[in-house]
Amino acid sequence: MKPIVQTSFAQANQGQHPGGSLYLVATPIGNLEDMTYRAIRTLRECDIIAAEDTRQTRKLLTHFDIPAKQLFSYHEHNKAASGPEIIRYIIEGKNVALVSDAGLPAISDPGSDLVRLAIADGIPVIPIPGANAALSALIASGLPTERFTFIGFLPRERKDVMEQLQGLGAASGTLIFYESPHRVKRTLELLKEALGDRSIALARELTKRYEEFVRGTVSECQQWLEEHPPLGEYCIVVEGASIEDELREQNAWWQELSLEEHVARYEQEGMSRKDAMKRTAGDRGVSKRDVYNALL
Repeated sequence: MKPIVQTSFAQANQGQHPGGSLYLVATPIGNLEDMTYRAIRTLRECDIIAAEDTRQTRKLLTHFDIPAKQLFSYHEHNKAASGPEIIRYIIEGKNVALVSDAGLPAISDPGSDLVRLAIADGIPVIPIPGANAALSALIASGLPTERFTFIGFLPRERKDVMEQLQGLGAASGTLIFYESPHRVKRTLELLKEALGDRSIALARELTKRYEEFVRGTVSECQQWLEEHPPLGEYCIVVEGASIEDELREQNAWWQELSLEEHVARYEQEGMSRKDAMKRTAGDRGVSKRDVYNALL
């Protein structure tokens, strides 16, 4: 099966695609100066703007003197009906800009569903980069940025939260969460219970006048929130486990097995004995010859 190849610039600007295009336009996460020149131009030029909250988007358009155009409501509760309709407009030749209330669309919102619909119909999907809360919090957190995992909002039920967090316990990359002000204290409690008293950064009001970073251990940040009641949406950036911890977790399943049992497990999964011995040697950091000789 061949991959789907899209050359968005050529298709969008030289008319090689018979219909329109879907533009994913970043909007300010706080400060209106987060808006890029390209985002403003794209919103002016597109035929339709699909918005999470049309009232919020209208304010943005007014601020940047972008002429009123067809605003289309697209959000979690109407995406099943609105998504196909937006795709139909694009196929008919309309260019559609998708925006969220703040930041990059399709991050922790139903925009990702619209992107999948567009790709399935061969529609060019063109990102218009800009502000993003998760990455803004990460780069200013003081925690490692070489490897990270974006989780977004955690589930509401404690059981589901703990299950997800425990699955992240040995991940060596920095973890990034979104959280609302009325749940942030509870989330820190669960983070401490599942992952321990790690170093974290709490970021809120990003790019706004009262932007704030609180850096410390989970316990220290909990104490801060007791003295300073939570306000605004939060990004929680959490220190990852060490690479040694991650490897230990990955290898935990075979630690108690004998060499023969280790090889037998892979054979049960359908591997040939030769391949099973090679895989076992890789797991244990020894040569294949050592495994072969030990099992003679």
